[in-house]
Amino acid sequence: MTENVNLTSQVERYLPQQIKGILGPIGEEANLSGKRLYLVGGFVRDLLLKHHSLDLDLVIEGDAISLAKHIALITGAKLLIHPHFRTAKLGYSNFTLDIATARNETYARPGALPTVNQATLLTDLSRRDFSINAMAISLNYDNYGKLIDPCGGKSDLDKQLIRVLHPDSFREDATRILRAFRYQQRLDFTFEKQTEKLIRRDICMLDTITGDRLRNELELILREECPERILRQLEEIGVLKQFNSSLRFGKEASKEFIKARSYNTADQLYSLYLCLLIYPLSNSEVEQFIHRFNIPLISAGAMKDTIKLKGKLHLLTDPSIKHSIIYSLLNQYDVLAIYANSITSELPAIHTNVELFLSRLRNIKTDIKGEELIKLGIPAGPVLGRILKAVHRARLDGEVSNREEELRLALSLKKVK
Repeated sequence: MTENVNLTSQVERYLPQQIKGILGPIGEEANLSGKRLYLVGGFVRDLLLKHHSLDLDLVIEGDAISLAKHIALITGAKLLIHPHFRTAKLGYSNFTLDIATARNETYARPGALPTVNQATLLTDLSRRDFSINAMAISLNYDNYGKLIDPCGGKSDLDKQLIRVLHPDSFREDATRILRAFRYQQRLDFTFEKQTEKLIRRDICMLDTITGDRLRNELELILREECPERILRQLEEIGVLKQFNSSLRFGKEASKEFIKARSYNTADQLYSLYLCLLIYPLSNSEVEQFIHRFNIPLISAGAMKDTIKLKGKLHLLTDPSIKHSIIYSLLNQYDVLAIYANSITSELPAIHTNVELFLSRLRNIKTDIKGEELIKLGIPAGPVLGRILKAVHRARLDGEVSNREEELRLALSLKKVK
């Protein structure tokens, strides 16, 4: 355990005044009730690394839920309670606080959610994933700011090591394997030798994890600054193959992820990454992937469209292709599927035609509407639909350019029909 390290000055300097104003009442309430209260986990790690983070987790040696209810009442926070895990979340305008009862965990079987029982802080820290996440800072008056480090986390930070806390950790919860690589890349650390051996031994335990939990970890990876670095390592060690035997992630895929960040899809980048990740797979393999990770419908639709469009992309290489053909080919697919196919293609003609569709063609509309044509004697129904589509194609191809020309074309088509 790290002795006589006090982080009061760092905490006071690092935390915004608004958060310190919330922690004050929480600490006071804990002191009045004779309970020990601590900042734990990622915040402590990032504080020691001098990284900016407002990922705040509190642990109390007592009833976290009753404390959270009281604090929510006096500070006006939104309260979310998870009784099974003895945790609560306090929501404020621009940050959240997680409060948990110090606990131990037992697992009925590998991959199962844990059974939780109240315990001491030292027990709570010892059941965590990695040493660098198993530190705490006291918030009680008598030793405010004291670093609690029973697992040698600060030493591992200094050595830039990711070290798992016990040999069965990955067997109990194999999502820790994915978190290990996420931390390793984010912090630019290396794995402690025994930890790397345990990862390799327990990759197969990922099969015990539910799709929802796997998807959550995958999403966290894809929301990292450079997720391709993590995926390359997961490929090399065999994790991706565990998810799908055909899943690969090499140098070209890394370049595609980098290219994806240059597209104006920041709010949809996670789904675009998914489309690129599954690009080499077949239709049936994509269906298996979607099922395994329980991918939500919107992202799943973009992924399926990516594979469907891949089989038709060669049509865009025709040098004499009409704008209306480009439109009819691409407009039926999710825009992320279009981006993904453009990113993966090396053919200039495809890039040119995709950019033409995205920047101009998909926004071209006709000036005339169906109601207007009905008033001019064109009956509602299939004939009207065909005429409107024909006028739209003509507008796309530059054969008509204004309302009057569209009307003349529509009426001439009425005679033909």
